[in-house]
Amino acid sequence: MVKLDKIYTRGGDKGFTSLGDGTRVKKSNQRVLVYGELDEANSIIGMCINYTSNVTKSSLQMIQNDLFDLGADICVPDNVKKSKLCITESQVENLENMIDKINTELESLTSFILPGGTKSSALLHLARCVVRRAERNLVVLEEVDKINSIIGKYLNRLSDFLFVAARYENREVGDILWKPGKSQT
Repeated sequence: MVKLDKIYTRGGDKGFTSLGDGTRVKKSNQRVLVYGELDEANSIIGMCINYTSNVTKSSLQMIQNDLFDLGADICVPDNVKKSKLCITESQVENLENMIDKINTELESLTSFILPGGTKSSALLHLARCVVRRAERNLVVLEEVDKINSIIGKYLNRLSDFLFVAARYENREVGDILWKPGKSQT
């Protein structure tokens, strides 16, 4: 476990931070950007937990822990050491199983849906958007640095899970369907 006696170090006052291997990089570094976005998604998921049903809540709590594993994986460059904490294929499979379980309780989609409905659903859609942004920035990171290939799979499944969970949270009020051209005159 990590022990944090002192929260501030003054080490980042000039726009630099340390990666998991101790390397100092600019806070604008692509790797830092990605794990910062994952932290943002994790925080939104923390808000979601306050409003979601118990079925969704337990899955989100597991996902929050996975996101810390994923952040630990990203913050240490792959060329540093082989024993670092890495996101695994089994964590991707867990997401797929959760998606399949929840999706069996939902009606098939006949249209795209608009984010909203219940508070929990709207927050889950917001988390999904942040995860998608992190995924896009992960692709940019992959263009310049080697990373664990399972990270992209996990983020892709996570955004799928958040979409299905948002629909699940709206099951009593119904999905808000997109009506193409509705406001055109």
